[in-house]
Formats: sequence, C-alpha cells, structure tokens
Amino acid sequence: MKQRGRHRRRRRGQALRATLAGTALALTAAATLISTSQATGANSPGGLTALRVGSSSQLRLHENLTSRDALDTLSGNMGGNVGVDGVLGDTDHAMRGTADCTADERDALPVEPTATRAYCWDDADARTTQWRPRSVTTSGDADDDGAWGTHQVILSGWTHRDGRAAARDRDGGLARIAFVDATDPDALRYRWVLLVAPRAGGRDFTAVRTGLGGMVWYQDKLIVTADHGDGLLVFDLHRLLRADVDSPAVGRVGHGYSAAGYRYVLPAIGSYDPEGGSCTRGRDHTVPCIGSLSLDRTTAPDSLVATEAAGDRPQRTRLWRYAFSTAAYRTGLLADAQGHVDAAEAYTTKGSAISGALAHRSAGAREAQWYIGRPSDGSGGHGSLWRQNGDGAGAATCTADQSHACWGLGTGSLSYWQRTGELWSLSDAAERRVLYAVPLASVDGSLG
Repeated sequence: MKQRGRHRRRRRGQALRATLAGTALALTAAATLISTSQATGANSPGGLTALRVGSSSQLRLHENLTSRDALDTLSGNMGGNVGVDGVLGDTDHAMRGTADCTADERDALPVEPTATRAYCWDDADARTTQWRPRSVTTSGDADDDGAWGTHQVILSGWTHRDGRAAARDRDGGLARIAFVDATDPDALRYRWVLLVAPRAGGRDFTAVRTGLGGMVWYQDKLIVTADHGDGLLVFDLHRLLRADVDSPAVGRVGHGYSAAGYRYVLPAIGSYDPEGGSCTRGRDHTVPCIGSLSLDRTTAPDSLVATEAAGDRPQRTRLWRYAFSTAAYRTGLLADAQGHVDAAEAYTTKGSAISGALAHRSAGAREAQWYIGRPSDGSGGHGSLWRQNGDGAGAATCTADQSHACWGLGTGSLSYWQRTGELWSLSDAAERRVLYAVPLASVDGSLG
C-alpha cells in the first residue's frame, strides 16, 4: 500500500509549484477557427431528477478480487513490480506543446471557455486510425495534493477500434494507457502500458479488451469501464510489471513474458460486476451499461461518478455515484467489505449520448453541480458542456453564432484536478487529438 506520509513530504516544493505556475496559453484564436455550419449546438437537458437509490438494484455491483497469491506469483515471475516511477523513468514519446500542434489539432479545442493548457501526441499516435483516446485521469485524482511521489502524472486510456484500416483480429479491443509525466509543464513525455489480466494462478496473463470509456485513478487503484460497459475493472498502480520478450504475443512465451510489443503491463486485480446481470443499452429499468467515470472529492467519503452509456434511441440517461471505502486496508476500493456496492446517489437527465460527466460542489454551495459533456448534434462539429442541478441546466453560448457548440470536438471523459482547479479532457478524432485543461472557474464564468 501507498506510504502516504513519506509521499506527502516529497510532494511539496518545486515540482508542484512548476505545475501551478505553468504559463497560461493564449488559445482564444481557436474561436476564429469554428464556422457557423459546425456550431450546431444542442437542446437543453433540463434539470436532474433524483432516483430512489435504495430500491435501485440495477445499479448494484459485486466486488470480485483476484487472490493475492496469484498476483504475487505473476510479480515474482516477471522480476518484481516497477511501479509508476519505473514507467515514468523510461518514457519514450514526447508530447507537443500548443505552438507545435497543427491547425486541425488546435481546432479541436474548446471555443468558449478557452483552454489554458493543451498538448498534442507524437506524430504516429496523432495519426493512427487503429487506436482511439477515450478517457483521462490524473494524479490530481489519485491524491488531493495532486502528485504521486515527486511527479505530476496524467493517464490517458486508448482502445484498439479500427473501423477503416486493415487490422489483425487479435488486436481488436486491446486497451493501453499512456503514462504521461507532466511534472515539467513545458516538456511532457509518456510511455504506453498494456492492460492485462492474470491467469493460470498468476503464471500467465491475457490481454484485457475494453473500450476504456471511463477511468479514475484514486489512491493506489485505477478503476476503468469493462468491455461493453458491463461493470468495472480494478488495477493496482503498485503492480506495474515489465515484459522481457518483444514479440506480437500476449502472455507467457517460453521462459519469459511478452505484451504485443509493449514493454510494460498493468495486470487487473479484480472487477465490479453488475449483480443484476449483463447490462442493456437504451432501456429503462434495466442494468445500465457504464459509459464514463470521474471522481468527486467534494462528497464524504469521496465518490466515483458513473454515467449510462448511450443507447440506440433518445432516452433519459442515468447518472449515479458509488462511495469509496474509508477502511485503511481497502485503499482505492469501493465501499462494503462484504463485496456489495450500492449507489449512494442517482439521477436521470434528458441529456443523451453523454461523453463525460463530473460532479463537484463548491465551498458553501448547498448541492453539487453536474458538468455534462455532449457531442455535436451534427457531424464533425464541436460539442457542448452543460452544468446541471435539480433546478435546471445551462451551457456556454458561442459569441460567433449564439449556439452552445462551444466545447471540444469529439471529447471524451472529464477529470478535475482539485489542486490546480483545472478540468481536463481530450479529443479523439485522428489528426485532431488534443489533451487539454480548462479552469473550472472559467466554465462557471462562461455560464454567468
């Protein structure tokens, strides 16, 4: 488990100050790049309607943890855990700053409010059609001081979804995470890590195949959406391992281990599965498929926010939260040591096709505000970001055409970095991929 006292002493000082003092980027020029035809806007989702969570068995999960012996066997066979520091000490890709992003990449940024920090991937990752970035979480989620050891870290989840280019079937659905060292805000670097699951009592592993629509790093655990939104997978960030065979295979190869060419793997330590059976998209009163995840540090205890994945028809969408455990021996896990996890709070909204959601209650506020990212009504346009509560909803209005299509283009999940006050997201279209931050205060300011 994480040695929190030692980590907190190391997390102060120059590294954190560098992030907080990062130069604000003048990105207002992005507003001139969006045309009236792109800015299609979206209808208001209205206010949130509360659900009775006590009787909502459709939201109940059951915890299934892998045996410690199996995890220790895999770690021992692969030379021991390298941890986050081991991966960050071996980065091999550099992110481009805003000035080095292309015009198309900058066009994917929010129009109003504008981003204050933005980064683009290296050329190969920016162009590939075989992989799509879907989710983001940070060390600002992991710990309230925003650091992991001496590093500020961003994790970006990508999934292998290739609808156009020829691809090998064995790669379909593979999931990987970019571990980005963001300690120096002017020089971000990253390394890819493949998600895997132990098998054969820890003597082998297999690839995890999931869409990674949502991802939250809390304390020493990483929780991600499972394939097709059917529950959640859990990973331990202390258990990052290094593969010692470079081959297309995934798992044990002879006397070593291979990870489809990736140097590092992160094995799952368990899952949270719906107690009501497999999820169903687009139907009320059934087990919902989980679309996105985020963390809310303004509840007691801290909570995991989940949204329902979009179905095939317009519908009211469910939003809910699970409480994290406060037990010292269950760091980063959800509540109830007996293995049952009930929703602590749930709502429905008229907003459909939600790409990301965040709940946050400002100091002195009587209730949390829910920030909901939604895609464009048209094809290829900018999306909208709504702020909702029980009384109604509002969104920024674009100065150019008075629409609400002011948020990023093709954006994924949302993550709030409490220490810096930044809302992080990312865009997913090939050659228009940007990882960016917008101050949450700017979002609220754009809503008056």
